[in-house]
Amino acid sequence: MRFSFAVVACLGLGVLTVAAWHTVVRPATAFDRVIEANADRMIVDGRQTFRFDTFGDEAFWGDALQLHKAIAGERNGGIGPGVSPKTALSVGLKVDLDAIPAALQEQLKAGQVNLDDPATTLALLKLNAVVGVTGFFNADGTIKSIGIQCAFCHSNVDDVFAPGIGHRRDGWANRDLNVGAIVSLSPNLRPFTDLLGVDVATVKKVFASWGPGRFDAELDKDGRAFRPDGKQAGTLIPPAFGLAGVNLHTWTGFGSVTYWNAYVGATEMHGSGTFFDARLSRRAQYPVAAKSGSHNTRGTPDRLSPTLAALHFYQLSIPAPTPPEGSFDRAAFERGKMLFDGKARCATCHVPPLFTEPGNNLHAPAEVGVDAFQASRSPTGMYRTAPLAGLWSHQTGGFYHDGRFATLIDVVNHYNTLRRLGLTEREKLDLVEYLKGL
Repeated sequence: MRFSFAVVACLGLGVLTVAAWHTVVRPATAFDRVIEANADRMIVDGRQTFRFDTFGDEAFWGDALQLHKAIAGERNGGIGPGVSPKTALSVGLKVDLDAIPAALQEQLKAGQVNLDDPATTLALLKLNAVVGVTGFFNADGTIKSIGIQCAFCHSNVDDVFAPGIGHRRDGWANRDLNVGAIVSLSPNLRPFTDLLGVDVATVKKVFASWGPGRFDAELDKDGRAFRPDGKQAGTLIPPAFGLAGVNLHTWTGFGSVTYWNAYVGATEMHGSGTFFDARLSRRAQYPVAAKSGSHNTRGTPDRLSPTLAALHFYQLSIPAPTPPEGSFDRAAFERGKMLFDGKARCATCHVPPLFTEPGNNLHAPAEVGVDAFQASRSPTGMYRTAPLAGLWSHQTGGFYHDGRFATLIDVVNHYNTLRRLGLTEREKLDLVEYLKGL
């Protein structure tokens, strides 16, 4: 017995020793410092790419579409009335306050800057102050082209100065951005009419159908401009934060985060880069892509591929934002958490703390109780379990891929019926408070 107790005592001491060893903070080794330096460099490079790299897409937005001329207006060497700051803000473009010199900020506060003049928009572009948009200028100061960045759709501002003017919030979905209205200003829409085989009026009708916060990233692949019921076919712009650990990205899970960076950079932003996906060459499903060859895009020079690693790293480093103090009921949040993990069965798919499934996070349309239209436009034929962290920050425009549920209580009611959960009205409201507090 003495021997047995001695063995147990030694084993117990060993467990304690091992546990203590695991909690020791050891000095960084030389290679640890190499890794940390690499991570720091990737963050800096990725942020620069996310905010400012056009990948050469000014050849499309400026040289081909001539969008810069519509922005400048006739009085500034372009065409038409031009786009004033007020107009730009009204279609969801944002202004980076940190790019505006202090003296100009004071003039703005004093109302000494004409926000109805397109020349002011050009001045903001020269300061690189329009989030996600870069102007290219001639030596005499006139604008010669324009390009866009990732931040165009996936950054917002905190409105600390005025609505639409504030400090950048990278990764936030810009649900105010009316992409269709902006692109429709282009003097030359022939790149779209030629691709889709329709006239200008039809292209503008499609763009107008999206509305704020929506974009159709499959239109140039399958040509399906409207749903069978006649409603618009665009999807809500998703956030680009809180994606670390998440497998498939976007609403229907075409691919990973870096897959989408290549897809969007090369085929939607029209930057000069490489993108390949043989699935998009299926003529029956993707007639437009099969004809255009966009499933195998090879831009020269390739300005996109060298940026993908750092861009991916930066995006995975953007955390989901914390809900503002007082924006949800704390007691109801705690009750809602118990429901989320238990009776409501939400955590079955939205597994904390990722709030999506680790692994292949896709489900058939019938599993989520919605129609298959958008899923059928994906090679997967399915819908992704969307991560929920930071959900409070992108409620504008509704929920699900197309905003079909206007409020969170609508989503809860949907699942309560679909899953026959038997939630009481009080429990539904508690669940909403939990979702608001994630």
